[in-house]
Amino acid sequence: MAGLYFHIPFCKQACHYCDFHFSTNQTLKSELVNQLATELSLQKEYLQGEPIETIYLGGGTPSLLTAHELEILFSSIQKNYPVADDVEITLEANPDDLNSQKLNEMKTAGVNRLSIGIQSFDENVLRFLNRAHTATEALGCVDAAHKSGINNISIDLIYSIPGPGQDEETLLKNLTTALSLHPNHISAYSLTVEEKTVFGQWASKGKLMAVEEDQSARQFELVMDALTQSGYQHYEISNYCLLGFQSRHNTSYWKGKKYLGLGPSAHSYNGETRQFNISNNHLYIKSIKNGVVPFELEELTTENKINEYLFTSLRTNWGCDLNYLKEQFDYDLASQNKPYLTQLLAGNLIELRDNTITLMRAGKLLADRIAADLFVEADNN
Repeated sequence: MAGLYFHIPFCKQACHYCDFHFSTNQTLKSELVNQLATELSLQKEYLQGEPIETIYLGGGTPSLLTAHELEILFSSIQKNYPVADDVEITLEANPDDLNSQKLNEMKTAGVNRLSIGIQSFDENVLRFLNRAHTATEALGCVDAAHKSGINNISIDLIYSIPGPGQDEETLLKNLTTALSLHPNHISAYSLTVEEKTVFGQWASKGKLMAVEEDQSARQFELVMDALTQSGYQHYEISNYCLLGFQSRHNTSYWKGKKYLGLGPSAHSYNGETRQFNISNNHLYIKSIKNGVVPFELEELTTENKINEYLFTSLRTNWGCDLNYLKEQFDYDLASQNKPYLTQLLAGNLIELRDNTITLMRAGKLLADRIAADLFVEADNN
């Protein structure tokens, strides 16, 4: 089984924190959709005939697509790929796009899961982030989605926001409101100030101070407590779900399944290589019209594969399987890192059970650091 990811690189306006590839000029949107359909055909051998079990439209803002544009993409998928009967089709959406007509169009096209970028229910925070929707639209979009018949719903929230959103009271209010909507899935992300964003520019000029690490950790703990105590499984560092409602698409990433990324800046992975499409809408369209997919290729070394498995598996509740590392890569992590693992165990940062390492509560605060400390260095000899 494999997945498809579409990058839809268009937005109404630029959020101040976003460093993904996108354009606020939608002139090329229809033409780019046509070339996405062409790329599906050009790349149809990439997954070697494996059935598609998940389809994910991300961005950018995929909810800007029209019913006709969705039909173009889904028709091309059906023409070129075997698709599982129970395929999960997720579309990222902004609350201001989710009126009854748009939702019905999505459902008719085949979308059966929504990932709604709410980020906050606080009007001041939304303006600070430069989101296109209002707090009122954030409150109403989940109910509107349910009424359309799309009942598998995830919402995104951001915490550790500088300025008006950094206090714990605002965060707790957001969490309470989110829980009152009863979404199946909640993704909660700690905001990172990236260099090439508006926030990054403000920070470089001393106009913005990122939230202190201790405060960010405290907010992460508040998120964990509020969501797990309300019955959500904390199955990945930033992701929580009701029983049975994990994101199948994202879980496939974390479990190392193959996927094909389509569109400008999209990434693909087949177990042996990664490829990265060009991050330029004009050049992407021009190249696809000429029958060439414009990508760079990276051959993955054994060290690359081990380190990626460490990084992704340690972020999840199923953990890092030491037997898998030994069987797949002939790598004995326990013997290579015995003093460090002993230290982590003594500090109640990890648990080692059934030859599997999982992070404990305190360890989740240090997930990236622990994974990096366990990384295998490349053998350049």
